Amino acid sequence: MPEAILIIAALALIIYCFRKYSTKQSGVRSEKFTSIDDRFNAERRARELEIDRLLNKMGKNGIADLSEKDSLRLEELSKK
Repeated sequence: MPEAILIIAALALIIYCFRKYSTKQSGVRSEKFTSIDDRFNAERRARELEIDRLLNKMGKNGIADLSEKDSLRLEELSKK
């Protein structure tokens, strides 16, 4: 019986020590933002980049170069 307790304790210690390694391998993303402001700024920058991408896609023919999906997305992003 005491051997079983030692085995369980050893397994728990091994799992505890390697938990960071296992989360990195499983694709769990750690939170890189330190505050709400950082998250807001990152989301704002992502929206700006997407708007820039869509505007660059328009090219010489203007909005006619965009697909219906892209034009709806551009309209949605411009309202935010």
